[in-house]
Amino acid sequence: MNQQHLGERARIREAMDRLLTGQATTSNGSLTVVALAAEAGVHRMALQKRHIDLKHEFYERVRKEARQVPEPEKRLRTTVAKLKKTLANKEAELEELRRLVTNLTLASAVLTAGKGPSAQAAPAAENVIPFRPTTG
Repeated sequence: MNQQHLGERARIREAMDRLLTGQATTSNGSLTVVALAAEAGVHRMALQKRHIDLKHEFYERVRKEARQVPEPEKRLRTTVAKLKKTLANKEAELEELRRLVTNLTLASAVLTAGKGPSAQAAPAAENVIPFRPTTG
């Protein structure tokens, strides 16, 4: 690591301490990576790419010291809850559609069976009435 990276790491750790003690100076004081980057004076992507270990350390400290769930985890939990609800609704809808298909299949079978040879009308020749009487 070069001096610039070591300097960034030191500023990030100092910013962690300030945020966790509620003494933010340049950020809004929230316990997020964005606030940590602003507090440390580094670009957010520095935490996402170069110093990912410090990002994880920060979230771990948030859990332990502040006894809070980090914001990204809260958002993920909310999303998971919504997706579970959506999945349950879709499963109920699928079950209803399966029942409907079964009922329609049975109804179709009953209607088709009603058109069998025993249920047909008399042959067409017996139903025909001539217009003129036949001579013969």
